[in-house]
Amino acid sequence: MSKRKILLRVQSSEGTRRVECDPQDTTMELFQKVHDAFGLGGFCFALYRERGCKDEINSSRSKTLKSLGLNHGDLIFLAPINGAVLWPNDANTGEKSEPSTSSSQSIAARWKSSSSSSTGSTSNGSQEDEVDLQLWKMDGQIKRDRDDKLCRHGANACCLHCSPLEPFDEAYLKEQKIKHMSFHSYLRKLTAGVDRGKFVALEDISCRIKLGCKDHPPWPRGICSKCQPNAVTLNRQVYRHVDNVMFENPQIVERFLDYWRVTGYQRIGFLYGTYEIHSDVPLGIRATVSAIYEPPQESSRDSVSLLLPDDKEEVVDDVARQLGMCRIGWIFTDLIADNVQKGTVQHVRNIESHFLSAQECIMAGHFQNLHPNPCRFSPSGYFGSKFATVCVTGDSTNQVHMEGYQVSNQCMALVRDGCLVPTKDAPELGSIRESSDKQYVPDVYYKKFPMVWVE
Repeated sequence: MSKRKILLRVQSSEGTRRVECDPQDTTMELFQKVHDAFGLGGFCFALYRERGCKDEINSSRSKTLKSLGLNHGDLIFLAPINGAVLWPNDANTGEKSEPSTSSSQSIAARWKSSSSSSTGSTSNGSQEDEVDLQLWKMDGQIKRDRDDKLCRHGANACCLHCSPLEPFDEAYLKEQKIKHMSFHSYLRKLTAGVDRGKFVALEDISCRIKLGCKDHPPWPRGICSKCQPNAVTLNRQVYRHVDNVMFENPQIVERFLDYWRVTGYQRIGFLYGTYEIHSDVPLGIRATVSAIYEPPQESSRDSVSLLLPDDKEEVVDDVARQLGMCRIGWIFTDLIADNVQKGTVQHVRNIESHFLSAQECIMAGHFQNLHPNPCRFSPSGYFGSKFATVCVTGDSTNQVHMEGYQVSNQCMALVRDGCLVPTKDAPELGSIRESSDKQYVPDVYYKKFPMVWVE
């Protein structure tokens, strides 16, 4: 190496590279050399002298490395601009181009480095919902007043007894009778460690065999641990993507129930509205319903079928989009008249029977898979769903009552991969398919039913 040459260390979420430069090189030439050293897919990145994206090095044709005071062995930092994806996928292999590390770690680290960006872009270029962007700007801490009995300090000070609580504080959630923490509280919990969530990666469960394994013939003639999906143990999901469902006015539901009142047949509708911040739950989200669209359907007293073609679906979605709304859930009735004169209905859904049948859980999982939730911490760009399920049935006082639900991400995966089916003789029970020559089904172990309540 010539005496005039210097080596600069460039650190990024993909690791550190050494770049050989001349002190008289311009900063534009430095950007080109960094681009080549990392094998980047574009120039949507910035260079900084200090950590935390401070003291930026601007690309210039006139400024030289010597004029900036960059010397041999100096460390500079690389970060994407507005969440850009710098390491593209190889079109032929579907794998990341070199250099790379673990895909889940590198992608999550890049999103963390750009989490301060207001664009809310995910790894596949999709945009996070507006409510998510608003919640990212909030600290989410639960303020507490000064305790006159325990606090021994002045009004402007703070101690252990009056310091703000984190939004995921279990004692507070239990005291407020909040069944599940909000999804953003869950994300704050994941990013609250020493590494600040540098290696957080939210990946959806897969129940399918990974294709392309060269070590053996394809299933059913062969399978190995590399392509075999992991066993699934059903657990209660500790968070929920939507914490509350609210209708703008009672007339929306009343018009929907008129069909059952006239015919006695059950009915299904799609909920259109917006997602808003729900102040009753730390960093919570509320689904506000502004309209119910009833698609073409065949219904009876005991069942509803949505197999009829719907020519107006695209028009309805387009009108809703122009009004600033989107499809946020679905609603169905399960009403059996008890006393027509009093207007009461039978109470059939309870802890002794079921809250949602297996078929309804499968339907909910199907709709949630159709409406995934954009998430910056997911390698695929999506994780879970905000799509809510509302059941109209009778309560313990035999009055018409509505309950909101969401199935867990585990249930979504089982439905998406065709593993979960209903049973004929017990509507509250679901069944897992047996592996066959056409489909491999992983082992599924049961602990608790994979469903979360939406208040």
